[in-house]
Amino acid sequence: MISRIDLRGDALPEGPALRDLLPRADFDVQAALEKVRPICEDVHHRGDAALIDFAESFDGVRLESVRVPAQALTDALAGLDADVRAALEESIRRARLVHRAQRRTAHTTQVVPGGSVTEKWVPVERVGLYAPGGRSVYPSSVIMNAVPAQEAGVESIALASPPQAEFGGLPHPTILAACALLGVDEVYAAGGATAVAMFAYGTESCPPANMVTGPGNIWVAAAKRYFTGRIGIDTEAGPTEIAVLADDTADPAHVAADLISQAEHDPLAAAVLVTDSPDLADAVEKELEPQVAATKHVDDRIRPALAGRQSAIVLVDGVEEGLKVVDAYGAEHLEIQTADATAVADRVRNAGAIFIGPWAPVSLGDYAAGSNHVLPTGGCACHSSGLSVQSFLRGIHIVDYTKDALAEVAHHVVTLAEAEDLPAHGAAVKARFGWKVPESK
Repeated sequence: MISRIDLRGDALPEGPALRDLLPRADFDVQAALEKVRPICEDVHHRGDAALIDFAESFDGVRLESVRVPAQALTDALAGLDADVRAALEESIRRARLVHRAQRRTAHTTQVVPGGSVTEKWVPVERVGLYAPGGRSVYPSSVIMNAVPAQEAGVESIALASPPQAEFGGLPHPTILAACALLGVDEVYAAGGATAVAMFAYGTESCPPANMVTGPGNIWVAAAKRYFTGRIGIDTEAGPTEIAVLADDTADPAHVAADLISQAEHDPLAAAVLVTDSPDLADAVEKELEPQVAATKHVDDRIRPALAGRQSAIVLVDGVEEGLKVVDAYGAEHLEIQTADATAVADRVRNAGAIFIGPWAPVSLGDYAAGSNHVLPTGGCACHSSGLSVQSFLRGIHIVDYTKDALAEVAHHVVTLAEAEDLPAHGAAVKARFGWKVPESK
């Protein structure tokens, strides 16, 4: 059901050579880019009419309006199962606790007497959030996108999710109910690249946004790449992935369950176990069969995900080598199930989120840990972070100098301007002092 990669015996290669040995899904955003280009440009030129036509083509429903009526949000919340509502409310509460603590405040550095630089943090004005609605419905993604944007102080927040023929062209009612709980009342029935294009260009019903965030399929990722530079994005999210670094102290039933939990997202989802214990590897393989057989989405998602080239059990000589492997892999979700797991986790450099020990499964982070589950995939954790309040803030430097403070450093400014052959830069300083550079004190 799952392949093995044996990296024992020889010294592990460094950098790209090691990454090339590790499993990874094929996810060619560049190829998809050419297919979404005409879709995005059609939305640009025809606005809502294009969105309505694409909804009919892609989602099998003819919309009367792209904007979701306010009454539909109210009705969705009223019809929400009580237990689901309680779970969503608790997820929101915990996410707010974590993300509220991330908010930065302005800080002033007194560089010299009379000269200061203040860094203030300003939220983007308007963001478009995306909640997928293909194989599964993700109200949790509504929370993970909306809460940090709200805690950052974003004033205008809109959300798009694909229209569902089953629900009369509206997004899934649980998505709408989550929006109602969060106070997000601007919602659109638009999916995939069309939703990103709607936010990037704006249409008759939807003003353009400064930024688009949220997970999605390859078409969403390609549209984000297409609009990079015009709008801000969080990341080009690929298929979900879990890596588990485990030794012989790990419970194979737990490890198998956690691998399956991510494999059920998508046939391209990655499930990787890195271990120095052949006995654990054997036990996990033995656990996979009955656990897979007992769950849902077996043939269309889980089995192809576990059997795909993106999933494997990787055998290493020890935890030290395992750390090198998981750092090279840069997993979206990394579980540490080893002896002294906290100390091992502290040494990890590259991961979207780290889950320590047997009682912190990735599923906890997906819903109710308080952490954010919109995370970098495809190895991007080596340079990118998950979604947070900081994602929606811009740092702006405010420079405040008196005449004396400028005079003190003027000769350095002029010297550097002349060294770069930019004399007008120096002249802008000289003009303030009668074209004579003040002598340094």
